[in-house]
Amino acid sequence: MSGFLKRTFIAAQNAVMELQKTEHAQFEMKTTAVALAIIKDKCSWGHIGDSRLYMFNKNKIKARTLDHSVPQMLVLSGEISENKIRKHPDRNKLLRVMGIEWGSPRFELSGECALSECQAFLLCSDGYWEFINEKHMCSLLKKSRNADEWLNMMTAEVEKNGAVYDMDNYTAITVIL
Repeated sequence: MSGFLKRTFIAAQNAVMELQKTEHAQFEMKTTAVALAIIKDKCSWGHIGDSRLYMFNKNKIKARTLDHSVPQMLVLSGEISENKIRKHPDRNKLLRVMGIEWGSPRFELSGECALSECQAFLLCSDGYWEFINEKHMCSLLKKSRNADEWLNMMTAEVEKNGAVYDMDNYTAITVIL
């Protein structure tokens, strides 16, 4: 599974780099990514940048990818608390992205996880998770009957909370097992 994800991230990086050349936009095209692979009774994921994957079990967050951003590094070093990331002035300063030359792959891959340990996933961009907190994600998951309903309820919250801001793009995918 990790081989598949590794090949996927490398292919995406190569596609971005090639598009930069054909569009003469070497310094303008950068992106983040998050991916989930599910095969039989196991799952694995990968990410780069500040797009996130959340894994839920029994309506609680069991795992979350760690952003490749300045604020996340400040959290890891103990300089700020986790809840300060959303409003941090450097929240859009990324340490790893697709679209720059890599000496070695810059994405991170998880190990394999048994699907019995999770019930749902949320994969989303920073423009999405910035406007909905984790407690509310869990609350809405508990209330939802399926992945579409959960996504629609969260998206309504994101749009409401972001309405007074110049919102970044916000995208998300949900999976409920």
